[in-house]
Order: sequence, then structure tokens, then C-alpha cells
Amino acid sequence: MAQNIRNIAIIAHVDHGKTTLVDKIIHASKVFDAHQHFDDLILDNNDLERERGITIVSKNVSVRYKDVKINIIDTPGHADFGGEVERVLKLADGVLLLVDAFEGTMPQTRFVLGKAIDLGLKPIVVVNKVDKENCRPDEVHEQVFDLMFNLGATEDQLDFVTLYGSSKQGWMSTDWKHKTDNLIPLLDAVVASIPPAPVLEGTPQMQITSLDYSSFVGRIAIGRVHRGTLKEGTNMSLMKADGTIKKVKIRELHVFEGLGRVKVDEVSSGEICAVSGIEGFDIGDTLADADNPEALERISIDEPTMNMLFTINNSPFFGKEGKFVTSRHLRDRLFKETEKNLALRVEATDKEDTFLVFGRGILHLSVLIETMRREGYEMQVGQPQVLFKEDEKGKRTEPIELLVVDVPEESAGKVIELVSMRKGEMTIMEPKGDLQHLEFSIPSRGLIGLRNNVLTATGGEAIMNHRFMDYEEHKGPIPGRIAGSLISLETGPGTAYTIDKLQDRGSFFVDPGEEVYGGQVIGEHTRPNDLTVNIQKGKKLTNMRASGTDDNAKIVPKRQFSLEEAMEYIQKDEYLEVTPKSIRMRKILLDENERLRYAKTAE
Repeated sequence: MAQNIRNIAIIAHVDHGKTTLVDKIIHASKVFDAHQHFDDLILDNNDLERERGITIVSKNVSVRYKDVKINIIDTPGHADFGGEVERVLKLADGVLLLVDAFEGTMPQTRFVLGKAIDLGLKPIVVVNKVDKENCRPDEVHEQVFDLMFNLGATEDQLDFVTLYGSSKQGWMSTDWKHKTDNLIPLLDAVVASIPPAPVLEGTPQMQITSLDYSSFVGRIAIGRVHRGTLKEGTNMSLMKADGTIKKVKIRELHVFEGLGRVKVDEVSSGEICAVSGIEGFDIGDTLADADNPEALERISIDEPTMNMLFTINNSPFFGKEGKFVTSRHLRDRLFKETEKNLALRVEATDKEDTFLVFGRGILHLSVLIETMRREGYEMQVGQPQVLFKEDEKGKRTEPIELLVVDVPEESAGKVIELVSMRKGEMTIMEPKGDLQHLEFSIPSRGLIGLRNNVLTATGGEAIMNHRFMDYEEHKGPIPGRIAGSLISLETGPGTAYTIDKLQDRGSFFVDPGEEVYGGQVIGEHTRPNDLTVNIQKGKKLTNMRASGTDDNAKIVPKRQFSLEEAMEYIQKDEYLEVTPKSIRMRKILLDENERLRYAKTAE
């Protein structure tokens, strides 16, 4: 039976069509009954994934084709969720590498492909979206070959099968000029060139690579049986990271079938399964034989490159919008997240209500914050900080990233100037269709707040991607935000009259009538210093009737920030207050006199 199993992971850059392809494979293999109806993006099933159009958490499904069971693992394409990728590639024997026929190989493609090649997985290359205009499938095929060669692929890996097609229209072919009307060539290629899951005899071993939760049976361990056979009701050993061994018993076993799971009595090596009844496990632990247990090598995860301070909300509007507001709620939720989010680390500080959270990048941390606020949590976060290290010679080093920008030719000069100001060095500049393709190496610090500036300078037409490369020598100071903040003096709703009168001082982040509090950042000053303003003052009334001389307030609409933009915008002395309904920026010290005293002592 195990010989008829193929385990494949689908890897690609963000937005190159992975989840759409999985949809079409699921439909093509008739997993649904005739009466069932499903929308698109079946696997992106949480709200955040659907809104942002990205995969955040990896998912498993299985399809059957010609008596072969194909377990498909959909992985995230963004390097910020690299922890997910590193974990689930352990389940696979081969990968489907999806590449956009116009964009070609992108930084995140390189990241996930590098991980797959290191694990010795056999690739099948799918050049997707060949129906787009300006596409260049043959060029892209060459690019993929060069990339694999540069990543140190073996001869067997370089001898890959290439398919062309459009996952949106549901067809694949070995030649992009000959359009077919189905995905059969792709499924044939998977069965023919991905090695079957090997059968290893011996005492049972399974590494836990992800977890699930059910309100009936508690936590469920998911992994691939590496060796031997797991049987329902047997006693096993759970081997932990610190070397301790815990006795556990398998209560139930499930394998993936279609979009769901099916209960089975036993699971042999090579199959992916879910085990319930085990308590106290972590991702990376090995489930092994009860009498002579042997541990598998633990999953290695790249180190975090950034941290942020998380603390409870103590603003004047505390507790008005959220359900979970205390330090206990915050502590429990953050530590619970580390159980399944491998690339995330949480450290307690000397203050009871403040925690340092380490992650892979702004997006990694912002998805956690967004998830928590939707669950009803209130919190405040500080400015993201890049993690520095010291090398063997005692020199300070910092994370350097590869930044790729595709931009219309007329705006390329502005982008180069903005990146250079932040210590970025241009390595490649070449035309790509009607766009200029620019590549830079830039410190991670330089990326914070850069996207906003680049999109403003290019009228929203730049496409930016980046990935972590390595730690290099510290590049020196980088200029931060030049403009100061406009800070509210008092608490209460702002009036249209006052905001109108203050518009020459800067741009506002609040509308008239919106409740603000003293110390809240309500706008951006036109000058570098902070300015405290009173927007609550009303118009002085007289008993004279004016005949049409009244000024009608003409107010520029407020500037809207997304969560990531706000995280990148705040300064060192500011917090971002996040509640289920609002995102507000504020000074850490709300009282103006305190701020002045602090500034004097700092000097």
C-alpha cells in the first residue's frame, strides 16, 4: 500500500497561483460529491488568508489518481512564514515548484526552493499563467534551471520535468503552445517522477511536524510515519527536546482523505497521519517505540531577525473595545502561539505586563497582531527592532536582505534614490517587459517604512519583494522618519473648525468628531519636531449674524494606515495601540510635561 503513496509539497512565491492549482487538482480528482459546492481557494480557509490572498498556515489534502494516493501539502510563499515551510517539507518526497510565466523566479521562490533542495526533494517545475500577455515561458524555464544550479542541486534534481499551463483555467501541458483542457499531464508527471514514499521496516518512529485541535479529543499531533507501523491503542514513547522521554498511548489514528480525515487502525511508514490521545507534545518531538525509543533529528528553524515589545493597553480608552485586556490574557495567548508557530519566540521581561516577541519580519508579526485583535485582544506594541549579532572578531553585524523592485522605467530613479538613502546597494538593473527590474542588498533596518515611501514616489506602481540573505557588518546610521508628530493636547472629539485651521501644520490621521485622547498621535507635522495641538476647541460664537462671510471648513480626508504601515510608521518613543475596532498611535509618555522632562534628561 505504501508504495502507492506520493507526498508532494507545492512551493512558490506569493501570488503565483499555488492555492488555485490545489483547488483545480481537488476538483479534477472528483473529491466532492455532485451535490457539494465549494468556492475558490478551498484551502485558504481563514479570514486573514482570504482577505490578503496569501497562504499563512500550511494545509494537507489528498487525492486519488490511477490507484495512487497523492498527499498534497500547500505551503506559504512568504519568507516571513518560513517556519511553516521548513516544518512541512519534512513530510514530502518531492515538490511542485510553481513559477509565474511573466515574473519568473522571485526572492521567495529562491527561499523555499533552497530549503527543498537541501532536503534532497525531487522537483517538478510548473510554469504557470502562460495565458498572460508578455509572458516568457522559455526564458523562465532557463531561469529556474540556473537558480537550481546556483542553489547546488544534484544531477537528479536538475533533470526535472517541466509543465506549462494556467491553474486558473485548469489546464497543464508539456508544451505551452499546445493548450489542453485538463490537469492530467500534471498528475501523470507526479506519479511518474516523484519517488513513492519508501517503506522502512523496524521499530515505529514519527516526527510531529504540525498540530491541530479538537474540542472533543484535545490536541492532535500530525506527522509522517518515518519507520515501522503505528497501531491504535499501543503504548509509545514521546521524546522531547530536552532529552526526557514520556510514556504515552495512541488513542486514535486518522489519515488524510480528500479534504477530510478517515479513522484507521494502523498507519505504515511513508503515510501522513494525525494521532490523538497524546498530551504534552511540541512540534519536533519524536513518537517512538515504547521499549527501545530512538529520536529523529529535530527540525532546524532559521533564527528570527526582528523583535517587538508587546504590552497591555494602558491608554485612557483601555477596555472599551476588547474582551481580553489583562497581562494574564496577553501572556497566555503569546505563549500558546509559540506551540504551533515555530519561528516565533516569546520572552518575558522584568515587567509583569511586557513581553518581547521575536519573529521573521513585519508581516510575520503583523499577522499575529491581526489574529489577536480579531479574537478580542487589546494590546500595545512598540517599534519593530532588528536583531544585531556579534561575529567572532567582536564586530557588530546586522541582517541584510535581498530587495527586488519591479517598477515603470520613469520611476526607477526615485526608487534607487530612496533605497540608496537607506544604505541599499544596487546589484542588478535590467528591463523586464515594460518594467525595470532592480535588485538591491539592503539592511533589514532600511526596509522598515520603505514600502510606504516607494509606493508614494511611484504612484503605487512598484512591486516590492524581499528575503533575508545573511548577517553582514553593521552599515552605520540610517535616517528614520523625517517629519515629527502632531499630538493631541486634550481628550474629546476633534472639531472640523480647529482641524481646518491647523491644516497648514501637517496632515491628519483623524476625522472631525472622532474621539481622541491627550498624548495620541493625530497627524504628521510638516517639520521634524513634534507639535502638541488642541483640536477640541470650538468656534467662538458672537451674537452678530454673518451674511455669507462664514468660512466653510474644507478638510482633507484623514490618512488611513494599514496595520503594517502603522507598525513601520511609529518612532522609538511611540506605541501602537491595537484593539478589535481601532488602531491608534500614541506617545509612550502621554503627558507633555513628562515628555519634555524626559527629553532634557536624555540630552
